[in-house]
Formats: sequence, C-alpha cells, structure tokens
Amino acid sequence: MAKAKNVLFIMFDQLRWDYLSCYGHPHLETPHIDRLAKRGVRFARAYIQSPICGSSRMSTYTGRYVHSHGASWNGIPLKVGEQTLGDHLRAAGMGCWLVGKTHMRADAEGMARLGLEPDSLIGARVAECGFDVFERDDGMRPEGPDGMYDPGGAKAYNEYLREHGYDSDNPWHDFANSGLDEDGNVLSGWFLKNSAYAANIEEDDSETPYLTRRGIDFIKQAKGPWCCHLSYIKPHWPYVVPEPYASMYGPEHVLPPIRSRSEFDDAHPVLKAFMGTKVGQAFSQDHVREAVIPAYMGLIKQADDQMGMLFKWLEDTGKMEDTMIVLTSDHGDFLGDHWMGEKTFFHDTSTKVPLIIYDPSPEADATRGTVCDALVESIDLAPTFVEVAGGQVADHVLEGESLLPILHGARNRTKRNYVICEYDYSASPIAALMDVDVREAVMFMVADKKWKLIHCEGGYRPILFDLESDPEELNDLGDDPEYSRVISDMYDKLFAWARRPSQRTTRSAEQLRQMRGNRGTGVVIGIYDENDTPLELTVHYRNRTAPPYQDRHGRKAGPKSE
Repeated sequence: MAKAKNVLFIMFDQLRWDYLSCYGHPHLETPHIDRLAKRGVRFARAYIQSPICGSSRMSTYTGRYVHSHGASWNGIPLKVGEQTLGDHLRAAGMGCWLVGKTHMRADAEGMARLGLEPDSLIGARVAECGFDVFERDDGMRPEGPDGMYDPGGAKAYNEYLREHGYDSDNPWHDFANSGLDEDGNVLSGWFLKNSAYAANIEEDDSETPYLTRRGIDFIKQAKGPWCCHLSYIKPHWPYVVPEPYASMYGPEHVLPPIRSRSEFDDAHPVLKAFMGTKVGQAFSQDHVREAVIPAYMGLIKQADDQMGMLFKWLEDTGKMEDTMIVLTSDHGDFLGDHWMGEKTFFHDTSTKVPLIIYDPSPEADATRGTVCDALVESIDLAPTFVEVAGGQVADHVLEGESLLPILHGARNRTKRNYVICEYDYSASPIAALMDVDVREAVMFMVADKKWKLIHCEGGYRPILFDLESDPEELNDLGDDPEYSRVISDMYDKLFAWARRPSQRTTRSAEQLRQMRGNRGTGVVIGIYDENDTPLELTVHYRNRTAPPYQDRHGRKAGPKSE
C-alpha cells in the first residue's frame, strides 16, 4: 500500500445511514459498500450540519457551520468570499473536481459587485462552489407553470439520453424518472403511486450508472494529485428505479415505521407542523410507504452494484493503492418515520449519515475494518482532505477537525463532546403555514451520545430526547421538569458553540499570538518618561533635533511657561 495522494469523495443524496447492510439493514444487502467498510473505518455517529440538500452540502464543502457560511436553505447563495474545499486543496497542490451534484447557487450579486465574470477562471470557481467542473449534474429537471426548477439541471445527461434514442424534450423526466403503462402513457415519478413501476429506461442508461462512468472518465484523464467529488443524485426522489432493481423488493421488505400514536398526539407545536405537511401526511399512510420504499431500496441496491464496478476498476488500474475513498450522504430520509417524509427535522433518521473512509496508507492498517463511535461532523471532511494533500489546516477558517488521527489509530475520538445541526425554514412554505417571522423560523440541534436537544426560535419550549433509553426518539422530555438540569446543560453547550469566533477568518491563531507581542512599530501608549520603556522601542524618538517652529505672529515653539 502507498500513501494516499488522491481523494475520491463519493456522496449519495438522501441515503439513510441504516439502509446499508453494514449499518444493520435486515433485507438490503450492500456487499460492495460493506467491503469498503472492511477495508477502512465505518463511523457510527456521523452527523450533518443541516437537514436539507443545499445547506448541508455547503457546510461539507466549506468545512463550516451554516451559522458561519450563511447558505441556510436551498437556493440561498453561498456568499462570495467563503473559502471552499477547492480553495484549500489547490493551495496545498491538489486539484479539486466535480462530477455530479452540488446544489450550489452562485452569489451573482456579490460576483457582479466585485467584477467577477462567471466565465473567468476565478469567476467559474466561485460560481461552482470552488470546484473545477468535469460535469455538473444536479439531477433535477422538473417543470411547472413558472418554468424549469433548474434550467441547467441534467443538461449533459439529457443530451446523452437523446443521443441514445430517448426522444423527448425532457428525457430526464419521461424516461429516467417515470414509468410507462401499456398504452404508452408516461407515469410520472413525481406521483408516489408510480414508484411501484419500473423506470422506462435501460438500466445502464439511468442516472447512477451514467455518473459512475463519468467518474471513471474523469479519473482516466486526471493529472494528480486530485480530489474528485463524485456526487450521485440518487436515491433522492423521484423514487423510480429501472429493472432489474424495480422488482427486487416488495412490501414484505418494508420495515415498520419508527413512530407512535402518542408521539403524534402529544407532539411539540413545531414538530407537529412538520408532521402535518403534505409529504408527512402521505408517508404516514402504509400504502404510500409500500409503493415508495421498495423503489428506494432498489435505488440503493443499484448504487451498491455501481460501487462494485467502480471499486473493481480502481483495483484493476492500481488506483486503489494511492486513492483515499470517502463514502457518505448529505442527509437521510424519514420515509414515514415519526409521521414525516423528506428530511427536514432533527431525528437521527435524517441527521445521522453513513460515513466510510478507506485510507490506503500503511498508517491506516491498524484500523481496517473497525467501527468508530466518535462524534463526527460532515465539516470534518475538508480538514481531513487538506491533511491528505499535505497542507496546513487553516483552523481559523475550517471549523471541523481532521479525521486522520482516528484513521491512523492515534485517537479513537474527536475533540468535540457534542454535534450541531441547524435548520432555517424561513423560505419554506411551512413558515407561511405557521405564520412565523423569518427571524424566528430557525431551529438548532445540539446532541451528545446521551442527549439531543432541539431549540426552536419563537418562544417555544425545547425538545429533548434521551438517546440511550430512547434511541428511536419517540419520547419528548422537553416539558418534563425532572429534566430541567439536563436541558440547562445542553443549552450551555449550544451557547458555547454560538459564542465561537466563527467570522474571524482573515488571521490565524498563530498570527494573532504574534500580534500580541508586536510592539516594535513605535506606539508607546501610556509612557510618561522615555526611560520608562526599553530604549530600542523609542530609539527613533531620542536624540533628534529640529528647528523651532515659528507661528505667524513670530512666536517660537518650546516648553510651556510655568
């Protein structure tokens, strides 16, 4: 084994941590991802920083909390000036390339203010979250009365489909993400009942195999050292998968939902609002789950098979010997657990993600096949990659910590004793339904290995879960006076996190320490007599002569008269 000089950073979209066999799913076998875990370290407590695509990814790409980078919801731009993974890695001599999804929205106003042209090298990198783009594919091409959600979504993929005989103005929808009935009618994947149908596409032409090939295409031509962010679109909705995966699983493989009647009836007002959304109401019905979850499982099985093909190619070409492989997700999916769909709340179903890291270096031999129980955050990946690239981690900018000491057996835990997740739903329709001001439509989660506290702005009481006695998070203890001390202690952690100097990014801690002793520039505040301070500090003020100043009335400057 050689030292890792490249990084293959694989991210799936909306992949639940517990829907892999190495994380304990009883029906869904994922042998190729499991094999990667046996060759590396599987993290059991990896948490995202926001339960929604855009802001979660921006935290991963910047190595900073949402509170710091400000891109707090889908469609909110990452402001110009935020350094990203690409900035840090290129400074360390490693290229940083994208194949797939980022969900990045460029700060067009900020770029215009600074005169950054989008088609310039710097402008393109700023507009693409710091990546050099091999192929961007956010995988979203829905269309409504207001037009396309993302006019550039799946652009290259759509062209590929047309070239391969999928004749449509939007083959992403009509073929890759829809079924077909006997009369040739498109059964749109946007309607959950159609998840039970196979996608009307050759399996090899569907999104996941397509992106695997594009990832291999990149690696074939890459000049190292490189970081390749191979960012898959699935198993994110629309929940539609081609054969043979569409027929692999049925209602008998659908696990019972993690929920209780009392959980719903006695729910905290904010949680109850999320349960009451359209998607929450849909996934609370068994027939919806029985249509969707088999397709979701099929998408994951297809992803695992693609990982098998990718890993074999890396082995056959020798790339496995010098490439770190990181496999994770941007968030989970409720799938009816806790009476919700989607991902936008703080249960582990959504906020805990799979994280597997394979390091080919000899230093990692001692930890191969192990499971790490440390509290890990997605922001830890950026400093990890910087260390792999041989760079100095800018810890006044990057708020995570490198995981290399854990991978190499020097540590078995991170330095933190809690994790943070944030959700700003001020731009979400649910904020309008709740009639919540934009400044109050925010929530924070702070969790350690024992407790999870959720703070909702707007004057609401907190939500509290005992993760040891109630790992399924069904019993909210937030209004029980018996736990007031626990709530106070968890708030102390949240406040300590909120007080960190997250915006002091232009000077490192070492530079600040050096500035403390910088007294050689002639500033001698508070010195009454020249002999009260070292000679070398005032040498430029001693033994100097000058002609007396004479004002317009002929009076000369000098000591004031007694």
